[in-house]
Amino acid sequence: MDTHRPPATLADVAERAGVSRQTVSNAINNPDLLRPETLVRVQAAIEELGYTPNLAARQLRTRTSRLIGLRLSPAQEFTANMAMDRFVRSLVEAAREVGYHVLLFSGGPVAEGERPDPLSGYDDLLRSTAVDAFVVTDTYLGQPQTAVLAARQAPFVAFGRPWDDPGAVHPWVDVDGAAGVEAATAHVHALGHERIAWLGWRPGSPIGEDRRSGWQRAMTARGLSSTGLEAAVDDTVADGSAAASALLDDVAPTAFVCASDTLAVGVLYALSERGLRPGRDVAVVGFDDSQVAQVMGLTSVRQPLEQVAVEIVADLTSLLGPGEYDACGRLLAPTLAVRQT
Repeated sequence: MDTHRPPATLADVAERAGVSRQTVSNAINNPDLLRPETLVRVQAAIEELGYTPNLAARQLRTRTSRLIGLRLSPAQEFTANMAMDRFVRSLVEAAREVGYHVLLFSGGPVAEGERPDPLSGYDDLLRSTAVDAFVVTDTYLGQPQTAVLAARQAPFVAFGRPWDDPGAVHPWVDVDGAAGVEAATAHVHALGHERIAWLGWRPGSPIGEDRRSGWQRAMTARGLSSTGLEAAVDDTVADGSAAASALLDDVAPTAFVCASDTLAVGVLYALSERGLRPGRDVAVVGFDDSQVAQVMGLTSVRQPLEQVAVEIVADLTSLLGPGEYDACGRLLAPTLAVRQT
């Protein structure tokens, strides 16, 4: 291979394929316009010459960047939550399949004691038109990104339901957490457990309340009492361990269903301190099926994050495509990854 040969141009591809430059452009940007045999010939020439379209020139011509913006929030320390990492990786792959890339950005530094500005980072990208659309992931925090982006007519898709605005008309994709927890509770009941405790988050979290409703629904459907069998704490391993110890002292549950893997890991610590074996003496189920859960053999509700990413990218391509797009929301079902606990 001649490493000194200049990069192939669109004109080179046109000459090799015996077509016009416009035909090559159509093969790249609008392949449906070409006859199948012509498209195959042009694609073969592109492959043979190693031609790569000039994305910068395309952006100037079409006013598009082929970039999707995603704001990353700081990771919460002392937790086992790695769901966002798996989602971001899946989103990058799904976007790449349709010719887009994901631009990660942050809200910038936050002074100690101050709350981060939920809109920080968005304004610069909106003004510079550096991205074609956004993926919003903070809907569970009740933050105003979706309302602001909608008011500015900026294309976006949300990972998460519009918890504070049921009448919202933007596209969103979410996971049915209540159904996942209900399935987890039904699973441990089928193993013979009746004193099934719920370890969840403090009031104010829509996702937490949604997941708790699955536990309550499963308990009620089976005629099981839930009195005294729940605790609400911060999402840390230490708080999960302390709450589990208190419940073991007070009501001696034989199973724990938790709002997160982080809390479930806390339960495992509490059981270890008492010489109790998870899965034999006390059943434990987490939520998210994190890498920590997989390594520790923790049974956990697994979110279909790969499918969430595919659905979000499909919505984005429809939003950015020609013609009208009727936005809708989709709720995906999780599964239960059963392991030793």
